[in-house]
Amino acid sequence: MFFVYGETEIQHLKKRDKKMAAAIERFGMLQRPTNPDLFAGLVQYIVEQQISVKAAQTVNTRLQILVGNITPERILLLPDEEIQRCGMTMKKAQYIKGAAESVRVGELDLTNIHSQSDDEIIRTLSRLNGIGVWTAEMLLISSLARPDVVSWGDLAIRRGMMNLYRHKELTKERFKRYRTRYSPYGTTASLYLWALSKDE
Repeated sequence: MFFVYGETEIQHLKKRDKKMAAAIERFGMLQRPTNPDLFAGLVQYIVEQQISVKAAQTVNTRLQILVGNITPERILLLPDEEIQRCGMTMKKAQYIKGAAESVRVGELDLTNIHSQSDDEIIRTLSRLNGIGVWTAEMLLISSLARPDVVSWGDLAIRRGMMNLYRHKELTKERFKRYRTRYSPYGTTASLYLWALSKDE
């Protein structure tokens, strides 16, 4: 499955920003894989914190092989050390176990999270140990398909923005202006910023 967007989002971004319009013409339609399983998605984004895409893919593949269907129940059956041996730090292994325990005891109710606003979801998830705004925002994009997420905490997003507008540095205030310009289709803009981040 992929993040769904179309002409409505494209035309809005093109009208609001000429440089983004040029990027859209250059890249065409982009595909962002989604993971509708909220717990498996949360585990995936904990793994992906502060490591390269390639390293994250390796670790997530190993974890998938180890666990099979990634559920809180299956995660809780594993010792921290066995999760760590998939290639992550012990802290991340403990964060994953902690998230599973939060679901088990009802502290984190993933069945009702769809009804919450983006800000409410970020606050809910950020209460868990080892989960911050970036991890919550990745879940918003890739598991909940929320339409208006542009993550300040994502280095590739910021790099893409700097490449698009030819900035040598990017203040948070400038970032917020661009994010406001893209709204309410910031997630679609994020797809193009990720693509632009790879430009030399």
